[in-house]
Amino acid sequence: MTAGLWEKWLLPGIWITIQLTLYSALFATVVAFGVGIARTSRLWIVRFLTGFYVEIFRGTSALVLMFWLFFVMPLGFQFQLLPMWAAVLALGLTYGAYGSEIVRGAIAAVSPAQREAALALSFTPAQRMRRVILPQAIPEMIPPFNNLLIELLKATALVSAVSVADITFAAQLSRLATGDSLEIYSIILVLYFVLAFVLTRLMRLLERRAKAGIGQAPERRGKGPMMTRKLSASKETEQPANLITAGGAK
Repeated sequence: MTAGLWEKWLLPGIWITIQLTLYSALFATVVAFGVGIARTSRLWIVRFLTGFYVEIFRGTSALVLMFWLFFVMPLGFQFQLLPMWAAVLALGLTYGAYGSEIVRGAIAAVSPAQREAALALSFTPAQRMRRVILPQAIPEMIPPFNNLLIELLKATALVSAVSVADITFAAQLSRLATGDSLEIYSIILVLYFVLAFVLTRLMRLLERRAKAGIGQAPERRGKGPMMTRKLSASKETEQPANLITAGGAK
C-alpha cells in the first residue's frame, strides 16, 4: 500500500471512525440514562412508553434505520440529514436502547437499604437518584458499557453504506484502486483491534476511578481465589481452637 493511499483515504477514514464512535457514544449515553432512569418511574405510562421505545429500537436493524433516516425521511418529511448525522442518530438510538437496560439493571441492583437510608434522610426522589443510587450504580454499569462501546465501534463500519468515508469506506476505495484485498483488509482488521484495545483501557481506568470514588478497591485479577482459599484455611484452623475454648469454658 502506497503512502498516498494512507494520506488520502485511510488516515482521514480513521479520524472519521473515531468521530463517529465518540458522537454516537455520547448520544447513546444520554439516551441510555434518560430512558433507563425513566423505566424505574412509578408512573406506568412512563414505563410503558420507554419500554416501547426499547423494544422498537432493540428489535430493528441499525443499518435499515440508517437507510430510513438518510433516504426515506427526505421523501416523507422534506428534511435531509447529512450522512454523518444520520449515522450518528441511527447508532445512538439503537445502542441507547441497549444501554438503557444496563442502566435500569444497575439501578435495580442497588441495595434497598440504601434507598431506605435516603428516605430516612428525607431526600427527594431526584436527590436519592443523584446522591445515593447513581454513584453506586455507575461503577457496575461501566463493564457492560465497555462491551457495548466496542460493539458500537464495530457497528460504525455500517456507515459506509450511506457514503460516510470511514475506515471501511476507505478500505473499499483502496481495494478498488490497488486490487490488493489481503493486505488492505488485514490492515483494517488491525486498526479496529487497536481502536478497541485503546477504548477498553480507557474504560477500565474509568471503572477504577469510579469505584475509588465510592470507596471500593479495584479488583486484582488472579488474587481473589487465592485470598479466598487463605481465608477459608484460617477459618478452619480457628474453628477447632474455638471449640476447645468453648469446651474448656464448660
